[in-house]
Amino acid sequence: MHDKDIAILRNLACNGRMSLNDLAEAVGLSPTPTARRVKQLEASGAITGYTAQLDETALGFPVSVFVSVRLDKQVDEALALFEQAITRLPEVVDCWLMTGNRDYLMRVATRDLADFERFLTQRLTRIKGVAAIESSIPLRRVKATPARIP
Repeated sequence: MHDKDIAILRNLACNGRMSLNDLAEAVGLSPTPTARRVKQLEASGAITGYTAQLDETALGFPVSVFVSVRLDKQVDEALALFEQAITRLPEVVDCWLMTGNRDYLMRVATRDLADFERFLTQRLTRIKGVAAIESSIPLRRVKATPARIP
């Protein structure tokens, strides 16, 4: 990846709404080659889209909980059933299929601990195939970046 492409990615990662002219100025190119590079980065999949960064606390969901889930079977059908169920739960904002002693790691955002308890007891534990659940409550975020850039 060219240095100018990396500069474009870094600038857009900080401000995806910056104008093409401002982006071109920031990376030291004219607008036309900057636009061409942005389109190439989009076409290659390096840029997958543009979103707003939202503050979950301001939206009423100040409690994040990391939840590890182990399924009773690690077969394709069980994984697919669990993943389908998770996509329907708005409290789950991130979910990863894992290696190691857990099958999934999720981040759950709720209004408070009582809301998390309801999610846990009335929704997550009722998903077929869930064998074990472990929760961890983070104290504070130390680092957050939109993506790793070369």
